[in-house]
Amino acid sequence: MVVALLLGVLGAVAVSVYGSPTFAALSDPVQSLMSVLVPFTGALTAGDVLRSRFPVLPRLLAASALAAAVGVFGAVVCALAATTSSAAFVWHDTGPVVAGGVLVQVVAQLVGTGLGLLIRHRATACLASIVLPLGLWFVLGVVYPPVQAWLTPYPSVRNLLSGSMNGLAWAQWSVVVVLWAVGLNAAGIVRVRRVRT
Repeated sequence: MVVALLLGVLGAVAVSVYGSPTFAALSDPVQSLMSVLVPFTGALTAGDVLRSRFPVLPRLLAASALAAAVGVFGAVVCALAATTSSAAFVWHDTGPVVAGGVLVQVVAQLVGTGLGLLIRHRATACLASIVLPLGLWFVLGVVYPPVQAWLTPYPSVRNLLSGSMNGLAWAQWSVVVVLWAVGLNAAGIVRVRRVRT
């Protein structure tokens, strides 16, 4: 988690050094960088659930709360970096972008918990949290790009962090949440129940 937070800080510094970005322009790299490693804590948490009799849902809620805190941390980092910016409309869409950052981190975390519940080996689950969503995004980009935004998190993340969500973007985000956050965790909970019985 510390490495994820440091990546966010480094992302803000790197973007600020090369220009005068807006809050939204800072949020994209900061929240995106952190969201790569956030699922690891979810996978580790899920691994604890598999190796014990801990109830699953309280652990998922705790993991989601931790991810939301990461999203808020990213927003604070972006706000601090944006105070030095001379860009016009530096604070444009700040509210939606802050909310988007929190949503991005929570879904990233739930991808990690879902894969952690489904995959026994923790390191494999952590690696899968990167390889599966980005690998599918890449393959769909080659095969049929229009479905990328419906089936993979990355395009929806970009929309959320830009602050420019419309009805179509919210529909795509909803499908992504159902597939990657709800679906993976529901399948993982079924697996845990089978293992425990």
